[in-house]
Amino acid sequence: MVTVAHNKLVYITYSILDARGMIVEQHDVPVGYVQGANSGILPAIESAVAGRKIGERVEISLTPEEGYGLRDESLVFTDDLDNVPEQFRRVGAEVMFENASGETKVFYVTAIEDGKLTLDGNPSLAGQSVTCLVNVIDIRDATPEEIRNGRPLDVQTGSIH
Repeated sequence: MVTVAHNKLVYITYSILDARGMIVEQHDVPVGYVQGANSGILPAIESAVAGRKIGERVEISLTPEEGYGLRDESLVFTDDLDNVPEQFRRVGAEVMFENASGETKVFYVTAIEDGKLTLDGNPSLAGQSVTCLVNVIDIRDATPEEIRNGRPLDVQTGSIH
């Protein structure tokens, strides 16, 4: 029977649970990636599914460092509400910034108080331990192009990162 191994194209479904056991992210549509090909899948997840077969399920506990990283307080800032365009003046609004190099970063409005608006560029689960429940759905040999891309060519896929 085929198992998850280097340069195999693997399709998984997964759920991510926070420290209270609440589902914070769930993907029931299979996500495809090439095992060991710099696909964007978290290394701890790749390690946990290595050697698994189709139909197997694995539960992975991730520390903040293995998952969404530690919080970076330099990514949190507050500005006067008057300096912020109207469409971003709500908690949960997504604001994309671009630096001088053209790299973009998404920030979220996390608070509006006393005429001030707070933006946070940390992932919502930064600094938290999480549990990933991963189901191996399919495994096949990856093509040379898929190995180069780290992803299947036949569908658009998401990634766990």
